[in-house]
Amino acid sequence: MNRFESWLAATEVGVTVREFPQGTRTAVDAARAVGCDVGQIVKSLVFVAGGNPVVALVSGANRLDEHRLASVAGEPVVKADADTARAATGYAIGGVPPFGHATDVPVYMDRDLFGYGVVWAAAGRPDSVFEIQPERLRELCSAVVADIASPSDRPLRGGSACGQAR
Repeated sequence: MNRFESWLAATEVGVTVREFPQGTRTAVDAARAVGCDVGQIVKSLVFVAGGNPVVALVSGANRLDEHRLASVAGEPVVKADADTARAATGYAIGGVPPFGHATDVPVYMDRDLFGYGVVWAAAGRPDSVFEIQPERLRELCSAVVADIASPSDRPLRGGSACGQAR
């Protein structure tokens, strides 16, 4: 059991981690493993805003717009290096979950994720994900919802080949 799964076991979050030996490190890998649209994969991206780490949750089909993230974070942003990401979240890049971090990290969630009935997010390792409804994800992260994807990626509303939330 990894750190995230241990954290889940100590809470009543109620999500089930699924392991995929072929890997879920990238959004494309995760979508292929799960069997869903790449847009349903939640990318957890770690940035630094004004010296403090922040996490941006973006659809796997979109690119983050750093200017938009800076606008909602209130500070210019730069992508966190691997050591900063691990220190802030407790996880390596490629397995950063959207919540359950080692420190209190502000989370910003792109509005496009609400276009899906369910999404899939990293579960602490590069081979594990969990399914969750976007609104529940927002609640668990205490995320600020904003338009942080690149405008050229909008609108993103694809059909779902993935299961429905249970």
